[in-house]
Amino acid sequence: MIDGGDPDSVDAATGRAHANGGRRGAAAPLKIGGVTFYPNENGKNHRTSKFQLVERGTPILRRGQNFFIALLYAPDQSRKFDPAMDQIKLIFSFGPHPSPTNGTEQILKVEKVLHSDEARWSARIKGYDKNAMTLEVRTGADSCVGIWKCRVETTVQNTTTEEQLTEKFTCPDDIYLLFNPWDSNDVTRLKEKELLNEYVLEDTGKIWVGPHTSTRGRHWVFGQFDDSVLPLVMILLEKSGIAFSSRGNPILVSRALSKIVNSNDDNGLLMGRWDGEYGDGTAPSAWTGSVPIIEQYFQSMQPVRYGQCWVFSGVLCTLCRAIGIPCRVVTNLVSAHDANGTLTIDRYFDETKNEIDYDPHNPSGSKDSIWNFHVWNDVWFARPDLPKGYGGWQAIDSTPQETSEGVFQCGPAPLEAVRKGRVGYSYDVGFVLAEVNADLVRWLKDKSKEFGFSRMEANKYHVGRQILTKKPNVFDSDGDSDRMDIIEEYKPKEGSRTERLQLVNAVRGSNRPCAPHFLELDPKEEDVEFDLIELEEIPVGDPVPFVVTITNKSSEPRTVQADLSVESMYYTGVRASIVKKASGKFSVQPNAKEELKMTVQPDDYMGKLVEYGIMKLFVICVVDETHQAWSDEDDFQVVKPPMKIEVSPGVKAGKPAYVTFSFKNPIQLKLTNCVINFEGPFLSRFSSIKHKDIEIEEELRYTHRFIPKSAGSQRLVATFSSKELIDIVGSSVIEVA
Repeated sequence: MIDGGDPDSVDAATGRAHANGGRRGAAAPLKIGGVTFYPNENGKNHRTSKFQLVERGTPILRRGQNFFIALLYAPDQSRKFDPAMDQIKLIFSFGPHPSPTNGTEQILKVEKVLHSDEARWSARIKGYDKNAMTLEVRTGADSCVGIWKCRVETTVQNTTTEEQLTEKFTCPDDIYLLFNPWDSNDVTRLKEKELLNEYVLEDTGKIWVGPHTSTRGRHWVFGQFDDSVLPLVMILLEKSGIAFSSRGNPILVSRALSKIVNSNDDNGLLMGRWDGEYGDGTAPSAWTGSVPIIEQYFQSMQPVRYGQCWVFSGVLCTLCRAIGIPCRVVTNLVSAHDANGTLTIDRYFDETKNEIDYDPHNPSGSKDSIWNFHVWNDVWFARPDLPKGYGGWQAIDSTPQETSEGVFQCGPAPLEAVRKGRVGYSYDVGFVLAEVNADLVRWLKDKSKEFGFSRMEANKYHVGRQILTKKPNVFDSDGDSDRMDIIEEYKPKEGSRTERLQLVNAVRGSNRPCAPHFLELDPKEEDVEFDLIELEEIPVGDPVPFVVTITNKSSEPRTVQADLSVESMYYTGVRASIVKKASGKFSVQPNAKEELKMTVQPDDYMGKLVEYGIMKLFVICVVDETHQAWSDEDDFQVVKPPMKIEVSPGVKAGKPAYVTFSFKNPIQLKLTNCVINFEGPFLSRFSSIKHKDIEIEEELRYTHRFIPKSAGSQRLVATFSSKELIDIVGSSVIEVA
């Protein structure tokens, strides 16, 4: 890189002067033979040096920040730059039809100093010699994000003919320009620099999955610096239909990505499936990270099979972090899917207390549901399109649940708008609010009621038990001390008057005429209390005990009819099969407490479990004397053993090392069609290994040789899947010297 330069010097090769007294009328414009973008040097300053494309010579820059380029003279160029006679322009273009009027073309006259407005494009001469000249360039803080092209024009004035003579050079390089959350003029700016290390630069993390009593942090390799990721983002944005001139707006870009990550509308990246049938693709639980999905899409340009919410979220996080939008993965435990916009989750039961499989009051025919957990993303940027105070974290969701503006996309919904119930603000605030705070209302068929159903109280089952994300810059490879509950960013304290008012505001804003039926601010007191004791996780093969306590607070006996059922469930709340049912009637004496107990044995559930081993207990109790009705439910998980990962001691960068994966078959079935998947940034690219069948109680052991690429704390993630057993996961932090 050249600093300074002497405009009055004489070129020794030609003896021609370059000062004002030279023969300017005969001078030809400078011929440029090449442009160097210093990808490694600029990459360090722009925090992009970890991108594999940078290692291969591709410039990747962040908008609103200065960078340096060198203009190399053509071999037949006979003189060097003369500031008294030479004019240089840089023309940066974006998209197929660049135009200065919409910001997709920037024409920069190279000056002696940069423009005083730090948010504007500008260029200056830093130095020059007989071989090249160095320029300092600054892009605009609102520039379009993606691939830019550069052209250089050099001009001299022919004083004899007063004609301007021009030479042009088109740079062959693709120049990636990203959002810049470090820059104070960028709408993605996040002031806390340490948070940017997590939400932009961290390439591995955790996604919390499972029911609220047994949720666990599942390791995920985001891999945003892989050489396949940025090119894929450009392809996906093109497929999404977002205008080139809108690609500097993170509001529209994040919304477009939430649409194109799923395949429902535009043949996008990933196809969802939730029925457990994955024979023609990859089971969602078998993925270790985003890069294998991205690479598979590149090979076929067809949707990858299959994903579920946490896979969609992991991939979307990869894409957002790659282009510089701060992003975190968020898990809502006990997540509502409000299909009809009432901001309640309504379940209907007939006179025999069996659940009705449809919603009799939903004209569209779709039914509300509650997922054991649901995973989406928060992205960070200002919201100049909304009143002040609604910038910051915004929820986006690429899982195809409901349409928004006619397609399967969701967000960005400002968390502050969700928290205040401002459902009229863009985008999809009402849907996100229902996910985290809808009332769960159960209705019993009652012909005496005008509504046709009487409400059953269910005060304990709150939607949105916890909203979890990874704690910034903390990583617990063995436990969950790195999880952080951000529920108060989404809603006020559960049960508080403020929390109730959030729903009241939302219902009023939604213009739903049925609000009085569905939303209850002040539940009435009853004289019998019921409490379902929640279960923690149950090891596979153990019996499952259930207990319901019943307290009669009245001075008279109460007769209670109780119905219990246990079902195996998909995590989306869809029933797989009935495991066990029981019912009975008994008396509770005045001011007394009784316990209702039921035990499910392993033989009852082992052949009926579906993926992730989730079961639901559902209880309905009716008091004969007062017609008080109560119901509750508890989701719990039969957990499987983790994958063990053992690494040979003394791991060094560039030297062979060995890792062994192992676990013991925990079920009384032979495991067939066995596959081990594993990967780790800077350790090993994604590998998928087919393994022989594993007998009952047999231990799997597989050893793999790898060569670490660089020193430091590196993370390896592995999964095991088979026809009979899936969702065996393990991870390890490996210290590389």
